[in-house]
Amino acid sequence: MKTELNILQRLFGICATKKPSDPQCWKVNDDNNIEIDLNKAIELKQPGSAIRLEDKQLNDRLLICHGTDNNYYAFVNKCKHMGRRLDPIPETKTIQCCSIGKTTYDYAGTVLSGSAKDKLDTLSVDKTTDKLIIRL
Repeated sequence: MKTELNILQRLFGICATKKPSDPQCWKVNDDNNIEIDLNKAIELKQPGSAIRLEDKQLNDRLLICHGTDNNYYAFVNKCKHMGRRLDPIPETKTIQCCSIGKTTYDYAGTVLSGSAKDKLDTLSVDKTTDKLIIRL
């Protein structure tokens, strides 16, 4: 995954993280949580990878990361500084805003550097053998 954005991408807030190639890999289940089928979400197979979920059935856009520590993380995909999308930076085990300011957060959502003052909104992730359940 490309993690360094050029100046135009940062000016316009264009992130490197893509939507899943199989839009059927996730759904909102009966408990109103997100269920991701890891057999279909091929983008999440490798540590350091991520997908973004954006759909009218969601109140917020989400960033789902397979951390380099082999754990899964879910964030409301909105920087606390200006609301831009976020990208994982696997080399540093961080999440970074896709803007010029590059606000950087750790996997717990804590601000490490940049203009944002508040912690990211994180969501609880439960993993079974082949599914992620993200609690909304």
